Amino acid sequence: MTNLLEVKQATKRFGTFTALNDVSIQVPKGSIFGLLGPNGAGKTTLIRIINQITLPDEGNVLLDNELLKPEHIKDIGYLPEERGLYKSMKVGEQALYLAQLKGLSKKEAKERLKYWFDKFEITHWWNKKIQELSKGMAQKVQFIVTVLHRPKLLIFDEPFSGFDPINANVIKDEILQLRNEGATVIFSTHRMESVEELCDHIALINKSKKILDGKLSDIKRAYKSNTFEVGLLTENTIGLYQTLEEKFKVMPADFKTIDDQLKVKITLDQNMSSNDLLSFLSDKAQVMRFNEVIPGVNEIFIKTITDNE
Repeated sequence: MTNLLEVKQATKRFGTFTALNDVSIQVPKGSIFGLLGPNGAGKTTLIRIINQITLPDEGNVLLDNELLKPEHIKDIGYLPEERGLYKSMKVGEQALYLAQLKGLSKKEAKERLKYWFDKFEITHWWNKKIQELSKGMAQKVQFIVTVLHRPKLLIFDEPFSGFDPINANVIKDEILQLRNEGATVIFSTHRMESVEELCDHIALINKSKKILDGKLSDIKRAYKSNTFEVGLLTENTIGLYQTLEEKFKVMPADFKTIDDQLKVKITLDQNMSSNDLLSFLSDKAQVMRFNEVIPGVNEIFIKTITDNE
């Protein structure tokens, strides 16, 4: 797979403090790449380096196989966590100004803004000042300004901040559509459910170092523990639980059912398959639920950070 962005061994120091320590990432073209980590891990420093707001002390950045240069600013759209709109300017006036900074002519900017303002049903905001808008309304304007020049690389830092669930879903759908149209997205958030929904690849940074990266499906596969969540209908709950304990590693499970089931998590040895387990259970009870436990991003995040403390 071809990479749109490559960060190679980037290090950034501020005095005696190392904000980023020998970090390398590869962002495949047409992917949504999750950049994760606790507060203060170094994510924002890395994003600022990619945006050429600051330069690395060591290492370099390639965009489309070219060393990052000032003119690449037209190829990048950046929605920062701390929004940067001028509160006393009118919405339309400011959007036009920022679009022209990204290289669009005034005519082209107006045409594209009309499309997005119509799409988001916010045409009536054109002459309002930013300070008259709610946080979520201002966020919509900044999202439009970020994507308006159709950059190759979009960087969204906490893009759902300030949005109610309905508008957060609208923005999520737009991000997916932009990816489908060819954009590459770097997505930084603390909302792990959004990572689950959106990201193809992730990198996890902690204490200035990258401690995990790769395709999300491969990472989940590596963190699986051959554990299954099982619901069983039986007249002898205690006896069946004891039988399972004698043969497997078993612990109680917690999930909702409409009947009185024995609910357990069963972890198998590597030499046993799910078919072996299902066959064994079917002889002992009526199997009502049988799901492999796949670790979520939140679980992987916590485990990896904890293991690297």
